[in-house]
Amino acid sequence: MATESRGTEDGTRPKVTITAIAQEAGVSVPTVSRVVNGRSDVSPETRARVEDLLRLHGYRRRQSAPGHRAALVDLVFNDLDSPWAVEIIRGVEDVAHRDGVGTVVSAIHGRAGSARQWLKNLRARASDGVILVTSVLEPVVHEELRRLNVPIVVVDPAGSPALDAPTVGATNWAGGMAATEHLLGLGHRRIGLIAGPARLLCSRARLDGHRAALEAAGVPFDPALVAQGDFYHESGFHGCDQLMSGPTPPTAIFASSDQMALGAIEALRRRGLRVPEDVSIVGFDDLPEVRWSAPPLTTVRQPLADMGKLAARTVLRQARGEEIESPRVELATQLVTRASTTQPSGG
Repeated sequence: MATESRGTEDGTRPKVTITAIAQEAGVSVPTVSRVVNGRSDVSPETRARVEDLLRLHGYRRRQSAPGHRAALVDLVFNDLDSPWAVEIIRGVEDVAHRDGVGTVVSAIHGRAGSARQWLKNLRARASDGVILVTSVLEPVVHEELRRLNVPIVVVDPAGSPALDAPTVGATNWAGGMAATEHLLGLGHRRIGLIAGPARLLCSRARLDGHRAALEAAGVPFDPALVAQGDFYHESGFHGCDQLMSGPTPPTAIFASSDQMALGAIEALRRRGLRVPEDVSIVGFDDLPEVRWSAPPLTTVRQPLADMGKLAARTVLRQARGEEIESPRVELATQLVTRASTTQPSGG
């Protein structure tokens, strides 16, 4: 129990933990974390019980007093080798700069020990908040982040975040559906898909939206028209080759990222095929470079910079001890039509 309030030999009160408070209150650790961070999704009765225990044991919220001005936030990616990451950084930095807050950008790469080294640096910096553009972290990292009680926001979560943190994402299902509906509306019926990593929630949602659009149009879903990719150029190139090597290749391809779409365009060029005259291509993201591709790419705009801005505003509100508007936010995607799509030849 958390009732060990006797002083230590130097007269100070022992540090109480969120875990101990949760045990005494009869609630989960994430519930106590929500109360500590000013989240609104806790019942009034539970909030009052937890708040009473926090006061009783002298729990000190980590820099969460109203009016506190954050000075530093951490922005953490798996990798930084993508224009997608640059757009997120741009959005976060825009908000942080206006608030006079510094931003530390890190990439943990998935290499052994890199996440733990980042945690060590985080403790040394005493950051006021963390924006994770990944939620694929070792369990020990999750536990340490909970223990540190640093406000956290997850951008584009891989699945249900283990940290019980606010999330910012995009309407991936609706975007996948819009991309495929666009191609169906042009008359395409054999539509290939180059999917993103199956472990990611956004990839599965785009696939599900694609499939829903086909079913709504009465077009059977054909697993042979799905190639697996990883969001990067090379997988788009190889995925397109796979799709075009079948006995009845598609007349259009929806690539689940702009980078894969550009890889697919190069694969078609090397086959002597033209975009969009022979094969139409749709991407996903609307990265700045795709409006200058040859041809300019039809794509689904994912508001990456806006996602970064909202994540920054949310983590700064938490750092100031303010309530956030919603623990789960999805920003709207939008189809942007350019020159890489047209009716199928002969259509």
